[in-house]
Amino acid sequence: MASATPEIQQRVEQLRSELQKASYAYYVLDNPIMEDAVYDQLYRELENLETQYPELITPDSPTQRVGDKLSEQFTSVKHHIPLYSLENAFNLEEFTRWQERWQRIAPETKQFEYVCELKIDGSAIALTYENGLLVRGVTRGDGVVGEEITQNIKTIRSIPLRLQSDHPPARVEVRGEAFLPVEEFERINQEKAATGESLFANPRNAAAGTLRQLDPKIVDRRRLQFFAYTLYIVDTENQSYPQTQWESLEFLQKIGFLVNPNRKLCQSLEDVEQYYQHWDTRRRNLPYMTDGVVVKINDYDLQKQLGFTQKFPRWAIALKYAAEEAPTRVKNITVNVGRTGAVTPMAIMEPVQLAGTTVQKATLHNSDRVAQLDIRVGDTVIIRKAGEIIPEVVRVISELRPANTQPYQMPTHCPECNSTLVRPKGEAVTRCVNSSCPAILRGSLVHWCSRDALDIRGLGEKVVILLIENELVKSIVDLYGLKAEQIASLERMGTKSANNLVNAINKSKQQPWSRVLYGLGIRYVGNVTAKILTDNFPTVEQLSRASFASLESVYGIGSEIAQSVSDWFKIEANLTLVKQLQQAGLQFETATVTKNTSESTPTPLKGKTFVITGTLPSLKRNEAQQLIEEAGGKVTGSVSAKTDYLVVGEDAGSKLAKAQQLGIIQLSEEALLAMIQGKNPP
Repeated sequence: MASATPEIQQRVEQLRSELQKASYAYYVLDNPIMEDAVYDQLYRELENLETQYPELITPDSPTQRVGDKLSEQFTSVKHHIPLYSLENAFNLEEFTRWQERWQRIAPETKQFEYVCELKIDGSAIALTYENGLLVRGVTRGDGVVGEEITQNIKTIRSIPLRLQSDHPPARVEVRGEAFLPVEEFERINQEKAATGESLFANPRNAAAGTLRQLDPKIVDRRRLQFFAYTLYIVDTENQSYPQTQWESLEFLQKIGFLVNPNRKLCQSLEDVEQYYQHWDTRRRNLPYMTDGVVVKINDYDLQKQLGFTQKFPRWAIALKYAAEEAPTRVKNITVNVGRTGAVTPMAIMEPVQLAGTTVQKATLHNSDRVAQLDIRVGDTVIIRKAGEIIPEVVRVISELRPANTQPYQMPTHCPECNSTLVRPKGEAVTRCVNSSCPAILRGSLVHWCSRDALDIRGLGEKVVILLIENELVKSIVDLYGLKAEQIASLERMGTKSANNLVNAINKSKQQPWSRVLYGLGIRYVGNVTAKILTDNFPTVEQLSRASFASLESVYGIGSEIAQSVSDWFKIEANLTLVKQLQQAGLQFETATVTKNTSESTPTPLKGKTFVITGTLPSLKRNEAQQLIEEAGGKVTGSVSAKTDYLVVGEDAGSKLAKAQQLGIIQLSEEALLAMIQGKNPP
């Protein structure tokens, strides 16, 4: 095959440049500079030249937006920077209280600005650029780990494959929202209806489902859009880069991203209120769905000062608009007993459409809420989705109440085990405290087998109920003694499904310590919190002996979680369960901890805090961090008086200057490795 001549190379570069400019003008600026027919003609010419001379294909070529191969699966990857959720405020009073909270943390702050942006109803994604080139696109996932969907991301025309900058930062992370325009959503549903397919419930679900399509060509046909809203320029504190959220939005637009034009820089709470009310009705005329306003403190230095809670940044909040409401009629009121013993009253209603889904049940929260509503069977009620997730009853239309109805009375005994229900002092929740209650056991087992916990495929609620009813399982540990022939004898269970289930149970023994901890169902310990705890307490022995103070000192663990974990490990029955599960072969330590490791085992870097800056000669930063943590050390992101060592590579930034100012010891990679091996640094 002949090589491309310089003239052909130049032509390919010209075509690529012109097509990229045209895409940016069309999809980002909304100001086309080229007729569609002309674009198509140039695109075909570029495609033909790249087919003839494949050595000229580059990753940022417009022809590479849609891949030819189908993805067999998505790879789970850890985010370089966690994607935190936002705290919600559902009215201006709650927003005012949020402002008062952050001002108590930074009382010296007298002047500040807010940036208001419309909250787009789509799917959050994280984009990574290296030397200006898009190298990775990842879904939000749980905020710590997401799924890599780079090929699908490339089909979104408002996402640049290469940043429009002659001197881009070495590494940039951009966060934003992929969404489906309303017009496109309606077109797709019309096509689905014509072919008899199930319709998408709403644009948000459609966007999320589209991003996880295995075929990038399907993603391309659905014409997703993307608004960028967050910028992280990694490993640099160059003052020429944005120092505020507003500057970041301007910078994002400059380097090729579509940024929502309906943003506003606000000088006061009153300005925010005006913006919020302005869009309350006008948002219905927008070409995309929005359910609120995201308010961020503009100044990055103030953002850093405020930091994060265990779930949210303190410097940002989502000010939500009133949820969609709908009327329906109550057919019955029941109670549900959860895995913690909480007894939750529930309204069973005539089916009604609400925020894109069919709703038949709504929580009544607790007995106080039942009394406040005075809800009765037969009542006509208004329901909404709390936080647009959980259906709840807002109010009763008493004028439509049928005659001779009776107020609902909460049960005094558990509907599952007939034990007397109790309401602990200071709590609004009524509980069953019988640890042998079938409902508590059922909930615990379903939670243990769930996807984010031990992920035991085939062991859903129906099978769990079968096992309990046939007295094959009385605790979690009994799962690991089940025989295939026992399961095969159950109704609707055959030999094949029984063998598959036993294999899935045995496979769950390989799940990591963080999933096991989450599966134990300790109150307030979600899957992200479990990862934080197991990162800081690599064995169950360390965690069970940890004091309240040491638990609370962990970044991301508040007093409520610390107390719950501490209390859980004080209960003898829980310690017995842990011991039995250990004997069954479950993982109660991180993979890097040996069987003989204990809290008192000396490690070379125990108790020392490190910060890493610059590019190391052979180790990647995450590799260096892992080695430090395995040796008992701790790695933080910023230099302070508590820092013991600064590991310095090439192109070290301001962290080095600060460390020198504070007199902190500096280490080369060679010196760090020597310390890890227990030797004196060279």
